[in-house]
Amino acid sequence: MVERESDDSTEPADVLVLRKGTHGVPIERYADALRDRLPDLTVRLARTPAAERELIRDAEFVTGMALEEDRLERAENLEVFACAYAGTGHLPMDRLEQQGVAVTNASGVHGPNIGEHVLGSILRFTRRFHVGDRRQRRREWRHYQAHELQGSTVTVVGLGAIGEAVCERLEPFGVETIGVRYSPEKGGPTDEVVGFEPDPFHEALARTDYLVLACPLTETTRGLVDRDALVTLDPGAVLVNVARGPVVDTDALVDAVRSNWIRGAALDVTDPEPLPEEHPLWNFENVRITPHNSGHTPKYYERLADIVAENARRFYEDSGVELENRVDF
Repeated sequence: MVERESDDSTEPADVLVLRKGTHGVPIERYADALRDRLPDLTVRLARTPAAERELIRDAEFVTGMALEEDRLERAENLEVFACAYAGTGHLPMDRLEQQGVAVTNASGVHGPNIGEHVLGSILRFTRRFHVGDRRQRRREWRHYQAHELQGSTVTVVGLGAIGEAVCERLEPFGVETIGVRYSPEKGGPTDEVVGFEPDPFHEALARTDYLVLACPLTETTRGLVDRDALVTLDPGAVLVNVARGPVVDTDALVDAVRSNWIRGAALDVTDPEPLPEEHPLWNFENVRITPHNSGHTPKYYERLADIVAENARRFYEDSGVELENRVDF
């Protein structure tokens, strides 16, 4: 049995866990998962604001969902902040860079669950389960037409850990895949790779049956799926967005659904988010909305702890090995 450190102690911690959790799962599970993997290091959970302010003063290695400016001001010895999210746009990155703090993220943690979410969304539209649900509610035994995924073309925008997980799960279905990434010369797990330039991107859209957005939100991807993109898609195409809401022009999407420019959309993210109750997207039968839920998995803290514990070992062993998932400033 691993000895648990008292969370109310003010003794310095080798690894300090900040108190904010995610997905409704107690943050204690993350701290325990780290302790299981780091029996030779002191892992301490700062369970209150006061504990955070006190313990972060001497901490060299800190992990958490966020790092507020006032906490960073107190962090006199901080060398590594292991962000517990894949995205780091919410962090004070300029300040962290100025203070020489290395930042890592949780890239790869979401691959299996978001990959499954995307596959489920595609299959729902392929086999038109929403139509079956409606007929079951009406107790109506009447056949309806469906589609077949085999032979379709799936375009995946973003070939990071999530995009790769999507492609891996699509492989047994006999589809053609097109990847979109900043550096197409790097290739990827798809049959073809193109860049974000308008001409190759729109040429890919014209051949696409299912468009999966799994990219970060950047100046390049903001509004990427605009009116031109939606008109270029085949009317039988389906949009699946597990990236960020602003990657899609929401007004153009509403017009696309109303005017049958596309067959439908599965949206785990929206713009704005949360989606207001009166928004028209709620009312379309061929739009499937989930509340930014594709990231939920009971394995989140376990996968995150694997990454962060390995980085803590590398840090304290001074092995010279680069930290995993290190973020470039």
